[in-house]
Amino acid sequence: MAIVVIRQDNKIDVWKNALQKADSSIKVYSYLESHPKDEITMAVIWKHPTGTLANYPNLKCIASAGAGVDYIFEDNTRPKNIPITRIVDTFLAGDMSEHILSVLLAYLKNLNIYKLDQVAHVWEPKSYLRIKDVTVGILGLGELGALTASDLTRFGFKVQGWSRSKKNIEGVRTFFGADEQQEFLKTTNVLVCLLPLTTATEGILNKELLSQLPKNAYVINVARGGHLVDEDLIDLLDSVHLSGACLDVYHTEPLPKTHPFWDHKRVHMTPHYASVSDTNSVIPQIIENYKRLNSGEKLQNLVDSDKGY
Repeated sequence: MAIVVIRQDNKIDVWKNALQKADSSIKVYSYLESHPKDEITMAVIWKHPTGTLANYPNLKCIASAGAGVDYIFEDNTRPKNIPITRIVDTFLAGDMSEHILSVLLAYLKNLNIYKLDQVAHVWEPKSYLRIKDVTVGILGLGELGALTASDLTRFGFKVQGWSRSKKNIEGVRTFFGADEQQEFLKTTNVLVCLLPLTTATEGILNKELLSQLPKNAYVINVARGGHLVDEDLIDLLDSVHLSGACLDVYHTEPLPKTHPFWDHKRVHMTPHYASVSDTNSVIPQIIENYKRLNSGEKLQNLVDSDKGY
């Protein structure tokens, strides 16, 4: 029994060493090194190369090294009918909440516009908004969305949220289901997408949905690039129905140099770094699940394969 770490970045050794440091009795391998594939029972992965999971005949658990799991379901070659787990971490959720708060304050006080003015040597004071002037609407009220909603409420924002099923969050006006989505959108000044990416939510940030927001609404996407129809966003920005957008996630990452987002003055970008799993924080839950796997106990943070999250 052993763990294999499969990633496509430069963090394989970081995760391998952290797992071994947490429990030296566990055998941990990088998928890039020579290793006994028939001994692997758990794969700790992040955006793995398609097909790599099929190399392990005795794999019993696929453990995402982050909160997202959409990339796992995109791999049709993965072993089926084995449990998938994801990371649920207070630091991960807290980092996301802080990022969204930072983006909101920059939007209210025109900080992104002033940076562009600085580069262009333009001195032009602009009117600004106050926290009380806007209603923030959060699409998706899972762990990340619920914590963000609560945090923003404590900061003084008017917050509402939409989810597939009914949710109750103190101080937050909640909507659910298709019948209540339109009312949610038409009363939202700043839309924050924190939905899981599934077949039902792919492309949800399209012209039809975004056009239901009030004129001059602002859009923040920190979920997945697949939620957004890029061309529709650009059209609504160019027509000035939307005042701007801040994006942290994209269909292709890194974003191709030729993509129009780079040069669009109403699009503000961060490089998919709003919330990043910290090994010191999340390794213990992976180790715990590995032990549970070996003893036949129920795993923590299981993904519902039917829902896709």
